[in-house]
Amino acid sequence: MATGGDNDNDGAAAVGAPKKKQRVGSNSRLSSSLAVNDSFSEGNPAESHHKPPAIPRSSSHSMFPVSSSSTACGFNDPATGDVILSLCLDRQSSPFGCLEVPSESSSLPTLEQPVTQIYLHSRVLCRSKYFSALLSDRWRQRNDTSSSNHAESSQKSNRFHLVVPATTESMSHHLTVLKLLYSDDLLSSLDSVSTALNLLPVALELLFEDCIKACVKFLEAVPWSEDEEKKILNLIPFLSEEESKELLARMSPLKNDSSEEMLHGLILAAIHNHSKMAFAKAFVAKLLRDFSSRESARRVLDTAFDKIFSVVKQSLEEYSSPVFTGDHNETEAIQRLNLHTAMINGKHLLWLMERMIELRVADTAAKAWSQQTSFTGDLQRALRDDAWWNIVPSLPSVVLRCTCRLANAMVAGNILADRQVRMDLVRDWLPVLITCKDSVSPMGPNHKSLYLELEETFLRIISTLPISDAQELLQQCLSFSTRSMDDCPHLVAAFTTWFRRANRPPKPGCDE
Repeated sequence: MATGGDNDNDGAAAVGAPKKKQRVGSNSRLSSSLAVNDSFSEGNPAESHHKPPAIPRSSSHSMFPVSSSSTACGFNDPATGDVILSLCLDRQSSPFGCLEVPSESSSLPTLEQPVTQIYLHSRVLCRSKYFSALLSDRWRQRNDTSSSNHAESSQKSNRFHLVVPATTESMSHHLTVLKLLYSDDLLSSLDSVSTALNLLPVALELLFEDCIKACVKFLEAVPWSEDEEKKILNLIPFLSEEESKELLARMSPLKNDSSEEMLHGLILAAIHNHSKMAFAKAFVAKLLRDFSSRESARRVLDTAFDKIFSVVKQSLEEYSSPVFTGDHNETEAIQRLNLHTAMINGKHLLWLMERMIELRVADTAAKAWSQQTSFTGDLQRALRDDAWWNIVPSLPSVVLRCTCRLANAMVAGNILADRQVRMDLVRDWLPVLITCKDSVSPMGPNHKSLYLELEETFLRIISTLPISDAQELLQQCLSFSTRSMDDCPHLVAAFTTWFRRANRPPKPGCDE
């Protein structure tokens, strides 16, 4: 016997493995099967071109309507069933299987697997558009005319053969969906995502709209594992746009920059809004390390850096050049607030710089930090005022650590900064370092270690500059030796290197 699934492999799909999107609004598999059944019933293969129109999938059904007849008869009841459906496993069939309608004189094909025969009711089967088409008046009339004696047709004149793919528990899933044709509460039969994913392809095969809606409704409302999500993605092409809308919204972003928006929001939340800030920052740092797109991480960090840096600069500008008037207490309160804001956001800025250096995306931040003549001027004015010491004693340490992180990254090659950027960084921030050394008293061991590290790093950056630029900057570094000659071997080494280079004879044709 011919099968009805030979022409439909492109349109069918099993759970987790659809390969081609089926056009919504038609069912090529059903059309193909009915064409074969038509020619078989007429006994004339030449008439196989008489195909019924493809059955559209509609989303206009009310949710789970059940006819009164479905409750008056039972599933697999030989006494009342007027449809005999034979199911068998066929490893050669398409994943969705196919239906065949043998004529009364035909026998079932020889099958490798035992046949499961069940008795169903045509009035119930019409809940499935697939069976509704096969049981329509047009097909009844065609089948009746193939019989020489219409009066001899028995009540059980409708005999169908369903080929079931030989996949795991495929027979059980098909039988379950057929039983659900008799149910008025489909959602109660769905107890897990796995169940819904097993039944949905069969419901799609049989065009059982109520079952499709129930499976989709269940999947929309519950969590999925990663493997289950992949299976749902593979089933999406077989659903209508309306049916798949909620599922897709859960799995696919509405815009391309959703990941960047999320990262930016997480950074700001970890910095400003989370009570356990250290843990939140550590968590976001891990997300940034694991993020797949380095360029996206760069854009997110650059945006956050610009936003927080602007707050620091504005706070110090308002502290250094106040434009408000009022009584002394109010003025002092505002000034304290400005310093406190600069201090808090300076710590956030240091954390951001560390993340950028870690991901090797700190180039933009280094350039911005090196071009801050106005900001470093405000900072020096603030540090010369003794008021900051009682309000934000760690402010010098924070701003110098930011500078030190960037400078060390340049020296290590993590940041490949242009010559002008390297020179500007030392030129603008060297005076801040000198002011901090002069203003912080007594100088604790932590400060001394930081100052010494930044001095050495500045001198190493100066060694990367042309002799003329290095000459200008080295003269400003004499303050490194104000404590003791024994404290500045790095300065001695820097001058030794400069004089060695300066005393080297110029190459012919080079103008010094």
